[in-house]
Amino acid sequence: MTVVGPFGLSVRDQALEADVQAGLTAVEEGLLEATKSEVPFITEAAQHLVRAGGKRFRPLLVMLAAQFGDPYAPGVVPSAVVVELTHLATLYHDDVMDEASVRRGVPSANTRWGNSVAVLTGDFLFARASQILADLGPEAVRVQAVAFERLVTGQILETAGPQDGRDPVEHYLDVLGGKTGSLVAVSCRFGAMMSGADETVVDVLTQYGERLGVAFQLADDVLDIASDSHESGKTPGTDLREGIPTLPVLRLRERAARLGLAEDIALCELLDSDLSDDARHAEALAALRAHPALEQARKDTVRYAEEARAALGPLPECVAKLALMELCDAVVHRAG
Repeated sequence: MTVVGPFGLSVRDQALEADVQAGLTAVEEGLLEATKSEVPFITEAAQHLVRAGGKRFRPLLVMLAAQFGDPYAPGVVPSAVVVELTHLATLYHDDVMDEASVRRGVPSANTRWGNSVAVLTGDFLFARASQILADLGPEAVRVQAVAFERLVTGQILETAGPQDGRDPVEHYLDVLGGKTGSLVAVSCRFGAMMSGADETVVDVLTQYGERLGVAFQLADDVLDIASDSHESGKTPGTDLREGIPTLPVLRLRERAARLGLAEDIALCELLDSDLSDDARHAEALAALRAHPALEQARKDTVRYAEEARAALGPLPECVAKLALMELCDAVVHRAG
């Protein structure tokens, strides 16, 4: 049994292990090649997050989905490079919007070079992803374009906030479907599609990826509150300090509005105060860790992970299917 991938995925089949490892190694080489420029400064900025590492969650899903067809098909690795480049590009932009100072344990690009360079570097990565995508055919371009529209729409909806009368939790889950679920779904779709898998298999894996992507982000929300050492390289409570309304906070506000309990209302008021103060931030973080809203957010994470697992039902029994099911468990474990 060998451990690979972003969550310590246990691969119990030597052939699958070899395919996944070879694929991820090729993706890493492809990422470095795709982020090279004739201008050394652009290469340095573009490779900043590539070299910082990361889970490579999306390329892993491409490799596993490709097992339902020909995993050695020529479009598999390039499509994995495309989804990871797209993901990396969004991180450069996210850090500017969130004014983040750290990403993956290293100074963010906007901290190191300023907002303009960070935004333009993200654009550079989108351009390189598009070049690779163009060689994969018009259907791949269309699939990526639809997903990218959903991703950007999710980001805009998050920035705009819920419309009057809209349930904030429902709005937030829709945002995550766009921001995170769309690209994770495309990772599964590309892997199956490029490997020549049957169209019904492609559809099943796409649905799985959509749900797993949301579960993955919800687990991050829980970790931001519950973890002492955030595996993304962020300091615990970063979203809290920046006033980003993640699911535990939304569940707290929902409970406060529904039950009107004094302690819930007091905690909401604390969250609305200036959390740049370390003592106030620590108090808010400790209170949320002990609050039922955090457990509710965990249950939401489990629900989406279980929906992802259930979506795999129609697929034939094989080691790749078992690995995809194990990823559902791993996402839940992160939030446990």
